[in-house]
Amino acid sequence: MDDQGCARSTQPILYALDTNVLIHDPNALLNFQEHQVAIPMTVLEELDKLKTGKHTVAAECRQAIRLIDKVLGEATPQEVEQGVPIQRGKSGPCGSLSILMSKHEVPSGLPEHLNDNRIINQLVDIGSRRPELSVVLVSKDINMRLKARACGIAAEDYQTDQLVDDVSMLSRGYHSMPGSFWELVSKVETRQERGRTWHRVQLTGNLPPVHINEFILDEQGFVGWIKGIRADELLILDLHQEPLLHQEAWGLKPRDIYQALALFALLDPDIHLVNLSGAAGSGKTILALATAIEQTMVSKRYRRIIATRSVQGLDEDIGFLPGTEAEKMEPWLGAITDNLEALHSDDENTHGSVDYILQKVPLQFKSLNYIRGRSFQQSLLLIDECQNLTPHQMKTIITRAGSGTKVICLGNLAQIDTPYLSATSSGLTYLTERFKDFSHGVHITLQGVPRSVLAEYAETHM
Repeated sequence: MDDQGCARSTQPILYALDTNVLIHDPNALLNFQEHQVAIPMTVLEELDKLKTGKHTVAAECRQAIRLIDKVLGEATPQEVEQGVPIQRGKSGPCGSLSILMSKHEVPSGLPEHLNDNRIINQLVDIGSRRPELSVVLVSKDINMRLKARACGIAAEDYQTDQLVDDVSMLSRGYHSMPGSFWELVSKVETRQERGRTWHRVQLTGNLPPVHINEFILDEQGFVGWIKGIRADELLILDLHQEPLLHQEAWGLKPRDIYQALALFALLDPDIHLVNLSGAAGSGKTILALATAIEQTMVSKRYRRIIATRSVQGLDEDIGFLPGTEAEKMEPWLGAITDNLEALHSDDENTHGSVDYILQKVPLQFKSLNYIRGRSFQQSLLLIDECQNLTPHQMKTIITRAGSGTKVICLGNLAQIDTPYLSATSSGLTYLTERFKDFSHGVHITLQGVPRSVLAEYAETHM
């Protein structure tokens, strides 16, 4: 399904798109090369129902509807039913778009009280009337794909924006090496510059594929930050383990080397995107919050902190909750206040300290709808639960970063709550893979569950 040109197909294929595909990626209809793309009328009706409201889905629906309207243009009803060429700039038309109308009843078809069943029946009818045409349903709903296959219709997941097949292949942001890293080095040039130690090394041993801003750890205590890659030569900044482990932000110190690397990246002004993943309790939120407060209250590097999180149900329900936006967000952002309490647990009056911080720190809790369409300058944009965002939603949010803004993305691929998303199709996975060569970005997968012995046992045994 990847858009790789407009070469002629030996057999025409009609791809019918389900509603969830267009919500997942409003530009999906452009990604089917020279094939025919069809939108069932039932899907248009569902998009129409979902296009209004304050939930994030409404914006995706409106964007998909606008694109469909743009492609169809001034086409006549007959042309819309037969297929309108999809114009692709200077390359000319490539594939076509049509709207599937329900005109025939399918004998012994699925009961039509469900929209999914209506779409499947429609595809069965087309397949029986046009045997020369391969009909494929594209849906993120695995149950709908199973029903379609049971009815003799080929069905596929939408995977155009899926960059990896196995999340275990994703970069962790660092390479832990047995023994000494220097055993792999054939030649090294070391220089001192402004109190920093740089190594230009040539490698003899096998090193896994590395990317810019990844870290190298070995059992001898060496910590190197990869700042340049050329064939078998690496430019490495020697970070020294002791100073890393003794960093501090708003009273918080790292508990292990992985938290130390995350803290280092969060405090580095030249790093504009920090992507932290890891199990529940690994310290993602508290690290991000401590460094955010440090850089707004102490170093004054940023003017404000904007915190948001993707929670299944929030986007749909927030418009119907009473109160101001801040009051609506409060129950869903308990993780922030919980971590504030943890940061001030040694204070005489923890609740008083937290209230004081919330009054003094320019910390704003915002829904994802607020983030969309805005541009933020000199801000720290803190996005929690990123695993529940689609790649398109992730792109929409990241592109909101204005001058002097740092984006911190937090997530756990083992806790996806959004229907039609998996670990491989999550926006967090997409972000990690897309930004692995970004010179101003760092990704760290945090290890362990420092929260408690109970939490660690539950994470590994349940």
